[in-house]
Amino acid sequence: MATNKSLNLFKGDILRQAMIDSLLKLNPRHQARNPVMFVVYIGSILTTALWVQALFGHGEAPTWFIFWVSLWLWFTVLFANFAEAMAEGRGKAQADTLRRARKDTTARKLTTPQRHAQQNSVPASSLRKGDLILCEAGDIIAADGEVVAGVASVDESAITGESAPVIREGGGDRSSVTGGTHVLSDWLVIRVGANPGEAFLDRMIAMVEGAKRQKTPNEIALNILLAGFTIVCLLATATLLPFSIYSANSVNSTLAAAGKAASASPVSITILVALLVCLIPTTIGALLSAIGIAGMDRMIQANVIATSGRAVEAAGDVDVLLLDKTGTITLGNRQAVAFHPAGGVAEKDLADAAQLSSLADETPEGRSVVILAKNKFALRQRQVDELGAEFVPFTAQTRMSGVNLHDRHIRKGADAAIEQYVQSLGGHFPADIRSTADNISRGGGTPLVVADGATALGVIELKDIVKGGIRERFAELRSMGIKTVMVTGDNPLTAAAIAAEAGV
Repeated sequence: MATNKSLNLFKGDILRQAMIDSLLKLNPRHQARNPVMFVVYIGSILTTALWVQALFGHGEAPTWFIFWVSLWLWFTVLFANFAEAMAEGRGKAQADTLRRARKDTTARKLTTPQRHAQQNSVPASSLRKGDLILCEAGDIIAADGEVVAGVASVDESAITGESAPVIREGGGDRSSVTGGTHVLSDWLVIRVGANPGEAFLDRMIAMVEGAKRQKTPNEIALNILLAGFTIVCLLATATLLPFSIYSANSVNSTLAAAGKAASASPVSITILVALLVCLIPTTIGALLSAIGIAGMDRMIQANVIATSGRAVEAAGDVDVLLLDKTGTITLGNRQAVAFHPAGGVAEKDLADAAQLSSLADETPEGRSVVILAKNKFALRQRQVDELGAEFVPFTAQTRMSGVNLHDRHIRKGADAAIEQYVQSLGGHFPADIRSTADNISRGGGTPLVVADGATALGVIELKDIVKGGIRERFAELRSMGIKTVMVTGDNPLTAAAIAAEAGV
């Protein structure tokens, strides 16, 4: 997607538009907003008029001298306009890029929520809430919606700024997708959740375009200070002309009394204008508005929309950052990381039973158990239907799930639930399993106990996976004087373990 690419400051279309805007900003009403540059603007007009007068032989100074002074003054005004237009152009280009992504996307509309259903290619702008679309590897998701089938890796960096791809799948808290993001692998069937004009991209474009150039309190104070300096310098420069006329007349009178020709002349208005522009804080006045707009643009590049200069200033005052644990500090779903067998049980046997109990478990945790067993012991993933097995879904009452395979009844779940299940079948719940489960909980993980009938086999350790590089980012924030606080509803032991690992 185009928004993934950083916008080149000196891109041709941005430069051309900035040049045009710098001329349009010569409107006196626009120039009057900046007192410092308004003085330079008036000086440019005045010296231009004096240059035209000099062309007809009535100049107060040499024609070439007035021309060069006037040229430099106009260049100063146009440069200030150009700097402001360039800063504005970056934000406009960001909105234009988002708008093109919204318009140019083509979707494959489905008749039923199956991958191989009949499909038609339609523009994204024609999609309506409730429509079904298919997105495969390499496609741009055409609209906001919910995944109803499939699982895929999605690049959401254009929206979230997170470089690592995320998994999107039907059901649970990972089913939501955003229009304009990029499918990296596999496929998804998506039910559109927003009508045209209501999607995330539309709201983002509206916010970028609606960002106002509101001056911050500090900027207002600086403008008042600059205006004060300008008035003082203007008064000081204006008094030089009568003093110069008086001095020239006095010198000429003295020379005339001595019988000599008068040679003294008062200072020219062109020189006074040039002196005034040198005295007033022209550079600060010229770049002040451009700096404010550039600050808003820098935040947009980081996927943070600042709707005013006041918001940029407020962002600079942040000293405490509250971060939600799930999805921000961690990947958002617990993953199986280890098998802990009970005494006398082989780890591979525990992994095999855990995988069988999770084959029909579509939750991220269940899938991670299957993958861990496959990666660690090369256990081939099997299909429940092929095995002739009966899947037992998780319920809030039993707090466990599993599979009935011929004469085997494999269950996995919370340690208390499995202990009660094993004892109800006349089995014994080993003390080492209870100890292992307690240790995992104290370490910030989640224990799932696996049982095969009346025999407890061991514990699966689930853990919140901390995002890569998050510790370094927290260290960078602390080096800037920003305190980080993790917000979570987990128990204190789990929260403390995750905070320690992430470096909060």
